[in-house]
Amino acid sequence: MLHYVYRVTKYDPADRDERGHYIGPEDTVSDHGPVEAAYLQAVEAFAVSAGIDHLAVREPQVSSLVHFGVEEPLEGFGLEGVFPAGPSGFHDGAVVPLDISLALVRIMLRDGGAWCRLEAEDAFAVHVGWDQYLYIGSSRPCEDAPVRTRALGLFPERINASPYDVEADRDGVQRPGDDEFWAGVHWAVAGRAGILEETYVEGASRWHHLTRDTVDTVRAGLAPRAQLAVWPDLSSDIDAVLGALPTEGLVECVWQDEAGRLHSAIVDEDEFAELAARISGARAAALLPIAADERVPLFTAVMPDSDAVVRARWRTESTPSDRNWAFLKTLHRGQIVTGPVTLIASFGVTFVDIGGFEAMINIPELSWRPFDHPSDVVAVGQEISAEVLGVDPIRERVQLSMKALQEDPMRLLTEQIGQTIVGRVTKLVPFGVFVRIEEMKNGFEGLVHNSELGEMHLHHPQQVVQVGDALAVKILDVDPVQRRITLSHRQAISARRDEQGT
Repeated sequence: MLHYVYRVTKYDPADRDERGHYIGPEDTVSDHGPVEAAYLQAVEAFAVSAGIDHLAVREPQVSSLVHFGVEEPLEGFGLEGVFPAGPSGFHDGAVVPLDISLALVRIMLRDGGAWCRLEAEDAFAVHVGWDQYLYIGSSRPCEDAPVRTRALGLFPERINASPYDVEADRDGVQRPGDDEFWAGVHWAVAGRAGILEETYVEGASRWHHLTRDTVDTVRAGLAPRAQLAVWPDLSSDIDAVLGALPTEGLVECVWQDEAGRLHSAIVDEDEFAELAARISGARAAALLPIAADERVPLFTAVMPDSDAVVRARWRTESTPSDRNWAFLKTLHRGQIVTGPVTLIASFGVTFVDIGGFEAMINIPELSWRPFDHPSDVVAVGQEISAEVLGVDPIRERVQLSMKALQEDPMRLLTEQIGQTIVGRVTKLVPFGVFVRIEEMKNGFEGLVHNSELGEMHLHHPQQVVQVGDALAVKILDVDPVQRRITLSHRQAISARRDEQGT
């Protein structure tokens, strides 16, 4: 907040009624003459007194659907000839010398169609309001500037703050258009994404067609601090697009012509016929709603500065994908999360709601012990705890593990290596038999290879045992890493004979 703020106007405070409303003879538009020149000289007087010779353009806007000003908007929003590099110099964060700053103030006083805040961070600000109200703030007293302003015939009044001050909103979601974002764009282009909306100043957008080959080129050509919105690809079914036109109201249509260029237009029902004629020969098109609550792209971002810091104060309307991204940023590998099981998919993956986001548990991560189906371990609605194995913000995936929070019971079996036990045969395979060595339904099973079934070579295990038979086995090895238990019936019998012989 700047400590010294003045409202500078051409309106004499003596000409106000009891409610503070101006009732004097001054008009609410610029005279394009000596009064306007006095405003500019007042701004210059404050800037010089504060030691300011450059200001930054913040939150630039141009008139879009409706121009609410009392004067007609100027061609090119009044920006023609103002910036040495052309209108592209009018962007958030552009640092301009004082003479260009004054030219921008003149455009705003004339209500020419362009508006912005002019600021030097924590030092100086110029805000042009409605009806020729001007707000100048400084971190210095600038005691001579109010005197100079009065001498120009204007009225400077000390106030607490400019009504056009911006308090940066630190809450909510704002995704930066960084390398991670563009990696997500590359991935999305292989799926649904196809066009990118670049809002380079508030009220004006450019459209870009996205393919695997053009994403990097599009990124390189974006305006500084632009707002970005990634949308699904256009439809080649032009008849279906036109058939989706509402009976009334405003819509935006984006289409690609035969040369590959993108165009957009905002039209109402009176212009639908003209729109149909314009896009009848297009390659592809799409209709987008105008209402903010209906205008939901796939995901959004704001371009950061060259040092990767987002300094733009405006925010995009967050989408579900943006909110997922923000949530995923709070997670890290090894973190413990809890939530209810929402779905056991037909392909076996279990989904868990962790704060509004569905994470997944692959089959091997449900339990250390063997099971036939995930429903043997968890049930829909069951509250579970799990460890985060990995977070993929690009594909919006989180992998969890329940077994990571459990001690591996197979490791306890290593203490039984060399022991002989009696287990139940559970399965016959061409190369041997599996035997459950624990007295429980989901007990661990080990393999008795054909060569370990008896003294003589066997071609088929059925020659010796059947499923359900009790079989004496010796535990030869337990490998928790490979999840293998090696057993021998032959050595169990030999050991028993040795014991009896003894």
